[in-house]
Amino acid sequence: MYKRIRDLREDRDLNQTQVAKFLGMSQTGYSKYETGENDLPTWVLIKLADFYGTSIDYLLEQTDTITRYPKK
Repeated sequence: MYKRIRDLREDRDLNQTQVAKFLGMSQTGYSKYETGENDLPTWVLIKLADFYGTSIDYLLEQTDTITRYPKK
């Protein structure tokens, strides 16, 4: 799951600081999610799925289909 959130960020040419700002946290805090040092809370999963327009199942590696949904 951690590789997926990093890959989605990099595919959009975003840096960790930009995603952390969207989530309302520090870059260091967000970095720990990408490295797997900290588990992703449910609220972060929901916000990232909405941000990237994909499903939580994709983020959690329950599917390899990267369904694209319009951003809310």
